Amino acid sequence: MVAATVLAVFLVPVFYKHMVKRYEERSMGDERPAPLSDADRDLECEVREHRPFSMAEALGRLAGPGGMKGASPISRLQQAQAQASESVRAHLPDPVGVLAGILIREVSNSPELLEHLDEPLAGVASHVRQLLASAEMLAELVRMTDMEWGRVMDERPFFESGGRSANPDDPYTLTSVETALNRFLAVLR
Repeated sequence: MVAATVLAVFLVPVFYKHMVKRYEERSMGDERPAPLSDADRDLECEVREHRPFSMAEALGRLAGPGGMKGASPISRLQQAQAQASESVRAHLPDPVGVLAGILIREVSNSPELLEHLDEPLAGVASHVRQLLASAEMLAELVRMTDMEWGRVMDERPFFESGGRSANPDDPYTLTSVETALNRFLAVLR
């Protein structure tokens, strides 16, 4: 608290002078804002002197008037990730929820989503198709899902190995994950 007060006392006046200069230089579209009169500057300084320093206010001043005009404070990537996550949680048949979490983590970091920021569901569908087309990628997804399931349930995970049939207690087998992904892909179409 003391450090914030010290910062406010010493940095706010310097920051304010910088912002006034920037405000006077900044152009908003075609019109240039009228410079502040001395009386207006003094009044603004007096008001800000008694206001507690906050990082949000500092960022707002730095952006200047109209700094967020017409723009979302959430990046396009975060918006795409949120839409992809919502779609996976809503439409992937996964009663335990572990597969959905793993798929969301994979899709959120995938190049397919980055290529489809304007249509994130197309990126999700592209990534799921890629998983289904590669036996190795699908097996790795099942392995990661089994590991996460074991961690969440505090049980020993079941891993499928070549040549042996899947354990009947295993909620995430190659076949069940492939089926769930195919159903999810059908919903996305």
